[in-house]
Amino acid sequence: MKNLILSFFVCSAMALPAFSQTYQELSERAIAATEQDSLSQAEEYILQALKLEPSNPHNALLFSNLGTIQRRQHQYEQALESYTLALNIAPRAVPILLNRAALYLEEGKDELARIDYSLALDIDKDNLEALLMRAYIYMQQRNYSFARADYECLLKIDPQNYNGLLGLATLEQKEGKYEAALSILNRMIVDGGDDAQSTAPLYVARAGVENDMKHLDLALMDLEEAIKLNPSLMESYLMRGQIYLSQKKKDLAKRDFEKAVSLGIPQADVRDLLKQCK
Repeated sequence: MKNLILSFFVCSAMALPAFSQTYQELSERAIAATEQDSLSQAEEYILQALKLEPSNPHNALLFSNLGTIQRRQHQYEQALESYTLALNIAPRAVPILLNRAALYLEEGKDELARIDYSLALDIDKDNLEALLMRAYIYMQQRNYSFARADYECLLKIDPQNYNGLLGLATLEQKEGKYEAALSILNRMIVDGGDDAQSTAPLYVARAGVENDMKHLDLALMDLEEAIKLNPSLMESYLMRGQIYLSQKKKDLAKRDFEKAVSLGIPQADVRDLLKQCK
């Protein structure tokens, strides 16, 4: 934090135009630069604005925007400092709490993220993003009763919420309530219609439940449908490869694992699986 504050008074190598610019002009230039993906330039405009008016109450928004710019550049420590400075000015600003929580999640600090989502919900009990993400964290922590409460609250507010329904189906699966999970997924697939991008992951999710139920033929059929709808969905190949491997179809499994890697699955995640294909 000290380094960030000191940086306001350090001359930048990326000099701005010589003419004087107001706080408002610098803020607007930062927005424009961000929209053009000129993140370093946007960061410089914000720092100049903060230096120009260090006590301006709107600096909470500037610090939050700065944190998001730094996060996009994978400068996580600086981003955390910026979000925290923003919250020092506006401690009840829900969007800033959500931003910091998302950063914590990105860093794998799930409990700190959960605390920020809970703070946001103390202020806005119906905030869908906070409910969804806190439910996800609770599920990761195997705190299934708390996760269910958040999903049910979310779906009471927005009964057709895609991520909320998918999350609840996943929770039902984790608790071994396979028929309940299938019921949710079946309804979502019917409601999804011809929207391939949103429907393909549902077929993968349903295949996962069918796989847990040892209905491997049904799972393979759903994975085929998912691949037909979206050939770049790497999870489809990974799951199908695992099913093929369980059936001793090593050549088919190897092909699917290699396809999953080509689509973005880390090589390390399938190294042991590929060894079993030999």
